[in-house]
Amino acid sequence: MSKKDKTEDILDENVNNESQEAQTEDQNTENQQELEVEVEELSVEDQLKEDLTKEKDKFLRLFAEFENYKKRTSKERMDLFRTAGQEVIVALLPVSDDFDRAMLELAKSKDKEMFKGVELIQNKFTQVLKAKGLEEVEAKAGDVFNADLHDAITQIPAPDKKMKGKIIDVIEKGFKLGDKVIRHPKVVVGN
Repeated sequence: MSKKDKTEDILDENVNNESQEAQTEDQNTENQQELEVEVEELSVEDQLKEDLTKEKDKFLRLFAEFENYKKRTSKERMDLFRTAGQEVIVALLPVSDDFDRAMLELAKSKDKEMFKGVELIQNKFTQVLKAKGLEEVEAKAGDVFNADLHDAITQIPAPDKKMKGKIIDVIEKGFKLGDKVIRHPKVVVGN
């Protein structure tokens, strides 16, 4: 073989090697690009999953906040109805007291028909208040004084030792609406 042939063979071999290297590089580049695309696809998928998780969390928080809002407004509405009724009933309590005083005076008169008529009106008035939830707070002479329940107007010397710390007289009746005392009974306590 001549030098020329050897040089051509070496050149052909170099060209072949270069083309093989180029093909290998191209394959490596393609493989790398495919991996990058897969990584990108995975990261896009992960990103979407993360976004979905965030949106779910946001939705759950919004839903819980709305439920709390509904409960709060419902409670406020019920409280409003109770307090609105309470204000009217508290305003009517002096009328009830006036009925009681009128009944005491009419019992002294000889006109029994007038007494019966006013008594019917008082009973109807009392029944309407009871239907709305008004109850009288029991307080009578001889009961033990309870500072949480009774309002002591004054203290007087007890007529006997058994009446110390007890109610001597009830000046004004007390009432409660449901479980709440809206007017404490005003009492005189023995000391």
